[in-house]
Amino acid sequence: MVELLDLESKVALVAAHDIKWVCYVRDFNSGEVNNPERLLRKSFAGRPRIEGIHLRLKLTDGDVIEGVAANDRSLLGAEGVFLLPPDTRSNTQRIWIPVTAIAELEAVAVVGSAKKKPAPAPIDGAATASDQPELFD
Repeated sequence: MVELLDLESKVALVAAHDIKWVCYVRDFNSGEVNNPERLLRKSFAGRPRIEGIHLRLKLTDGDVIEGVAANDRSLLGAEGVFLLPPDTRSNTQRIWIPVTAIAELEAVAVVGSAKKKPAPAPIDGAATASDQPELFD
């Protein structure tokens, strides 16, 4: 169940399987009375500049949407996926799509630099740098 707070500050419980997506909007008084979360674009015109994983999702109703998800453990959440939408100038700042609404998920690209991996631990019995003779004494 997802708890939604309406404009009158009343909590409404909605089953996750009944939700297509939840949009986090900048302003409810944007002039879009019926559709404040309206997206002007659902896909990127070029490569996104936002750091993260560029995803393309096909939803169970056939709608296709792209967005950028964080490149961390939050992507593995069992409930759904948080996306930054392709249209950063629209009223929608973030989108949460429940797993039950996703038919296909495609990782298009990873944007940004990879984190530096730690040096591997030495294997037992293997020579270490301190065991090797100095070249120039």
